[in-house]
Amino acid sequence: MFSGPARRLHRRYALFALSFIALVVMLGLAEQRGMPKAWIGYTFLGATVAVYAIIGILCRTTDPAEYFVAGRRVPPLYNGMAAGADWMSAATFIGLVGTLYASGYAGLAYVLGWTGGFVLVALCIAPYLRQFGQFTIGDFLAERFQSRALRLVGACAAILVSFVYLVAQIYGVGLITTRLTGLAFEVGVFVGLGGVLVCSFLGGMRAVTWTQVAQYLLMILAYLVPVIWLSVKQTGWPLPQLVYGQQLHQLAERERELIRDPAELQVRAIHQQRADAAAARLADVPRALADEQARAAARVAELKKADAPLALIQAAEKQRAALPRTPAEAEERWRREQASEAQRSRPLSGLVPHSQPFPEAAGDAAGEPVDAGKGSESRRNFIALVFCLMVGTAGLPHLLTRYYTTSSVATARESVAWSLVFICLLYLTAPALAVMVKTEVFNGLVGTAFDQLPAWIRQWQRVDPALLSAVDLNGDGRLQLGELRLHPDLVMLVMPELGGLPYVISGMVAAGGLAAALSTADGLLLAISSALSHDLYYKAINPEASRTRRVTLSKALLLAAALAAAAVASSRPADILAVVTAAFSIAGSTFFPALVAGVFWRRANRAGALAGMLAGLAVCLVYLGMAHPGLRALVGLPGPPQLLWGIQPASAGLFGVPAGALVLVLVSLLTAAPGVREREIVALLRSPPTR
Repeated sequence: MFSGPARRLHRRYALFALSFIALVVMLGLAEQRGMPKAWIGYTFLGATVAVYAIIGILCRTTDPAEYFVAGRRVPPLYNGMAAGADWMSAATFIGLVGTLYASGYAGLAYVLGWTGGFVLVALCIAPYLRQFGQFTIGDFLAERFQSRALRLVGACAAILVSFVYLVAQIYGVGLITTRLTGLAFEVGVFVGLGGVLVCSFLGGMRAVTWTQVAQYLLMILAYLVPVIWLSVKQTGWPLPQLVYGQQLHQLAERERELIRDPAELQVRAIHQQRADAAAARLADVPRALADEQARAAARVAELKKADAPLALIQAAEKQRAALPRTPAEAEERWRREQASEAQRSRPLSGLVPHSQPFPEAAGDAAGEPVDAGKGSESRRNFIALVFCLMVGTAGLPHLLTRYYTTSSVATARESVAWSLVFICLLYLTAPALAVMVKTEVFNGLVGTAFDQLPAWIRQWQRVDPALLSAVDLNGDGRLQLGELRLHPDLVMLVMPELGGLPYVISGMVAAGGLAAALSTADGLLLAISSALSHDLYYKAINPEASRTRRVTLSKALLLAAALAAAAVASSRPADILAVVTAAFSIAGSTFFPALVAGVFWRRANRAGALAGMLAGLAVCLVYLGMAHPGLRALVGLPGPPQLLWGIQPASAGLFGVPAGALVLVLVSLLTAAPGVREREIVALLRSPPTR
């Protein structure tokens, strides 16, 4: 039997779920009677954010234990649900299906890596952190290794990891808010930011926890309802996990048809010509840039001399202003253009045949020569990505502090188990959804006349042509796959309308995506502000600070971090999953060796842990700077990305984690053994739980 508080929680969240379902039904009926789509979007946005705001206001607190760890009394079922919401960020809700859509089999690395990471959390870290107690990862490092320097390094690394991850979430908030309201992307970022702040600012972990439970219920309903609907439409069966194998077989047949289609071959040739033109410009960048600038200036002068309409003159001036200003900028832009056009000149517009695991198998399927070297490289990247996501999961500060909120070590373990249950509801569905979405694109969208394309394509083109565009390159009046640009970040958001579902389902999916982004952003902001106010200010600068002052400062720093992340996200730095994956590599390289050694190796000492954390972080960042084209341009490195063994920058942790672990072991063995206090802490961590 459930206790009184548990029964109250069950009733409240059951009422919330039923109310959300009732709202969707009412909006669906209103849509049939002519309710404008914009009103549906505003209703979803306003109603859900209002619920989060009410929870935030009711849970406001100035008590440090409540603010930082929710009073350590969250039941494991609800802590698991909150951890699931914290985990199923915009990258999972929005980006995972898009990655599986674009990468096919290779995208399963995310499912395997993230799920395996929770196993590491359950076995190696979460119970021991709860046994230790305290508030942050910095607390554990400082106490275990008796080192103030380790607290500072841990706090700075937590801020870096959480900020990178936070930028991706706020980018997702901007996309979803734009979808719901029609506002400009930059405006949508800051409007959505209000939803992030309303909970974490007022009540810290206490408000964030109970908001995340509500957000999990909303996002899982928003995810499962449309995919079940789409499954029934395509297969007549409501369990997509059991029948998507049959859809995969049909999709493979359609892929072979598109590879041989004459119109697709025409479009591929046009993309290849564009790639060749970009390569020619790269052969002599200064000269090519000067020629383009001269032609643009001559075009403007010609229009003015001919007294052309003002709109034509302004368009020509805008094109001239958009040209690169320096040879370095031109080289970086044209290199990206060449890579993009070369990718789209390949069969299926660069998409991997969905059921083929690695490129040497895909070569035959796509009618291209088999490349065994490329296949080996893909295998290495698949395994490397799984490894980085696993250790990164076990090193994420905002996720690990979630297990400080339970009442005991046993409930921490139970909480991790519930987290896996709730996450698997989505992870087992995402591969099936990706196949069904691709089936809709290949069978329903490709081949459609341009004058009959659905309205949602034009709407998204106005938001950002880089995310979605459809251009008749070969002039036949029909959409070919090579003429459609569909960014992976949009696949989930356009899925309902692509499948012919009512717009109210699109609004529900967008509201679920917003809940996913807001729930993770709340946890990340709290991790950043806790590191700044608790680890840096209270523990290192002003140990005499009052409880109220600590919480007030944390709120102010939380606001500053949110505004900074929104400013970075408004520049659209990269796709969501790429940004998030970089955060995993950084977290794994910095924290995982030190946390595991701190629990399981008595000989690990402060010098080894400090050297290992710094070495892992440095190696990871250096490889990211070498291998990522955007970061190379940012730091002024010329030339193409430099990859070791073909490992992509997303898997930089493959080098950082072993480097950090090796340095930790060597330095620990070459320096003095840990003191009595450090050995006592290890014994305490490894002892049977007493509460």
